[in-house]
Amino acid sequence: ICGICPVSHHLAAAKAIDQIVGVKQLTATSNNLRRLMHFGQTLQSHAVHFFHLASPDLLFGFNDDVSHRHILSVIAEHPEIGMQGIQLRKYGQEVIKAIAGKRVHGNAAVPGGMNKALSKEDHAFLLKDIDQIIAWSQGAVDLIKKVHLNNRQFHYNFARIETNMLSMIREDGALELYHGGLRARKPNGETIFDHLDYCNYFNVIHEEVRPWSYMKFPFIVSEGMEKGWYRVGPLARVNNCDFIDTPLAEAARLEFKAHSDEAMVHSTLAFHWTRLIETLHCAESIKMLLNDPDIMGHDLVAQGEKRYEGIGVIEAPRGTLFHHYQVDENDIVTKANLIVSTTSNNMGMNESVRQVAAEYLSGRELTEPLLNNLEVAIRAYDPCLSCATHAAGQMP
Repeated sequence: ICGICPVSHHLAAAKAIDQIVGVKQLTATSNNLRRLMHFGQTLQSHAVHFFHLASPDLLFGFNDDVSHRHILSVIAEHPEIGMQGIQLRKYGQEVIKAIAGKRVHGNAAVPGGMNKALSKEDHAFLLKDIDQIIAWSQGAVDLIKKVHLNNRQFHYNFARIETNMLSMIREDGALELYHGGLRARKPNGETIFDHLDYCNYFNVIHEEVRPWSYMKFPFIVSEGMEKGWYRVGPLARVNNCDFIDTPLAEAARLEFKAHSDEAMVHSTLAFHWTRLIETLHCAESIKMLLNDPDIMGHDLVAQGEKRYEGIGVIEAPRGTLFHHYQVDENDIVTKANLIVSTTSNNMGMNESVRQVAAEYLSGRELTEPLLNNLEVAIRAYDPCLSCATHAAGQMP
């Protein structure tokens, strides 16, 4: 489905298939391996987005000449920052490769578990560099904090919109990327629903179809189509969680929240700051999992009794990802529905663009730097449109 975050789709699909084969609880080793792979995916995805796609805007300015505003200039003028971004991405990909066999579209999850154990060689290889990865991740958080606070009012107001926010949450309220309940909050922080079993997502989230777009428009049913749209992703997750269970990322979260007097931070450019807080969390979590004895186990597959429907939900790098399947007696999929993160951010991106256009475009002159302001607003969401569109029948 997607070559940008294939692990996220692979694991969301696997969680849905786990239900269809009747497995309610994975073995400890399989659970840890899936989590480790997912943290590697999120680490590498966040790194490539921030350093390759967003940092040229943030380091050189939105109106910088297009011939200069790219990753090669970052490497040339800020070699330490550029190389750290490349190394962070590489490490995340090595985590995925160690578990799934290759960096993109690897095979790892099977119904009820995983298909192979982590080798001693791969374990030692990943453990060797993890402290450096944590240090670089912490440096990246310091960098984005400095960028934001150097021009605080601009960064908090650019493309700013007030929205509902949706994310997965752990039982105790902690940030959760792999498995938990759903939490949605209004712009003022008021809870819409909390710790909702994601198998009941279709009771609280519906998808509107509009004739002019192949993307759907999800909304929270109780809030209605006009006010019920919401945002997902790092900003929603860091806003929604009560704490982060790794110490450095939690300290970064508390500092992030301390710079705002709002119950929910609505700055669209704050996606970048929260994305790097999550990068640090992933690095810390990888170290914790590598030091967990269960990660080296060989009990990989659980069994269960067949069912005819399965729902898998995961926090992909870009936000909450839903896979929902129904099968028949012959195990043929008869119905499949996905709500992809970028689909959930559809209205948010539209409204952010509208806000920037109203603020910066005169209606008389259109230049590349002005257009880039619109792109900066979209880029903050790290959109991935290839898997966010639905088409019925013939594509035009």
